Amino acid sequence: MEATVTTPVDVMAVLNKRPLIISGPCSAETEEQVLATAQRLAATGKVDALRAGIWKPRTRPGSFEGIGTKGLPWLQQAKKLTGLPTAVEVATGKQVEDALHFEVDILWIGARTTVNPFSVQEVADALRGANVPVLIKNPINPDLELWTGAVERVAKAGVKYIGLIHRGFSSYGNTEYRNAPMWHLGIEMRRRNPDLLMVCDPSHMAGRRDILQDTAQRAVDLGYDGLMIESHIDPDKAWSDAKQQVTPEKLAEMLDAIKWRHESTQEAEFLSALAKLREQINHIDDELLSLMAQRMKISEKIGQYKKENNITILQTSRWNEILERAIRKGEKQGLGKEFITKYFDAVHLESIRHQNKVMNED
Repeated sequence: MEATVTTPVDVMAVLNKRPLIISGPCSAETEEQVLATAQRLAATGKVDALRAGIWKPRTRPGSFEGIGTKGLPWLQQAKKLTGLPTAVEVATGKQVEDALHFEVDILWIGARTTVNPFSVQEVADALRGANVPVLIKNPINPDLELWTGAVERVAKAGVKYIGLIHRGFSSYGNTEYRNAPMWHLGIEMRRRNPDLLMVCDPSHMAGRRDILQDTAQRAVDLGYDGLMIESHIDPDKAWSDAKQQVTPEKLAEMLDAIKWRHESTQEAEFLSALAKLREQINHIDDELLSLMAQRMKISEKIGQYKKENNITILQTSRWNEILERAIRKGEKQGLGKEFITKYFDAVHLESIRHQNKVMNED
């Protein structure tokens, strides 16, 4: 008979571990599959919490939409066998109630729920008085205000521990990733919420096994607190998201191959060198801002001449000339075309704003 773990799970100690690794099948399919996956993940010694999809919001009807509440006792048993805390996604008040009834340790709100404030509020209302950690995935569309709003709604419900999961964003025409990482949005959300746990879900970003490790490494390099990675005992036969899941043993190999980095160190030589380099960056940033202010003053003078001569603000040929020149010179100095384009687009919009102000002055 299999041994049963009887030691109570210290969920907060698990969530405070760095790096935090959450893993498990995309969907709970059968009791045997859940228990076997849990035991093989626990055997790696590298997984801190067991995830499994119980209710699966799918893009179109007819796909497997989760085993439902009957899968929750399987997770209870998996926790007894392995000592791993359990985590599931919830999207309705009833799902919250069922998950708590079956002693799920960690809840998360999925991307398709985060995008809808009504759904988030329903979940938040069901969480009132519940002492359970809640992780919130980014919405499917790149909107930080929706993500922030979900955090605020859950916080107002009295939830004491809230974390974030960055799983990427839907992007029309995107081919490399299932969900474009848009790392800058994750970084900005982290900047706004420096005290919240920030986990990356490279499985949903990548959507396929061949780029899963590279995506996870990028998250680690950016200082994410942990990873949520889907694992299945037989990925190719998984009932949902088969292409992005890996076996527990493959997961262990991948985690071993990742180069884990620290956010900081107390080594004096490093800190001293870093402080000097950062001070150089501060001086350069100050100079950039001063130069940009000067540029906008010249734009205002140009705007005045256009006003006096009844000329439109936007001069497409001139803008194309500026951009092409910037890209050509920038690439010679090691700057990427995408960065240069975005930077000068922002400069152009600010220049137009200044000229527009001049145009509309009495």
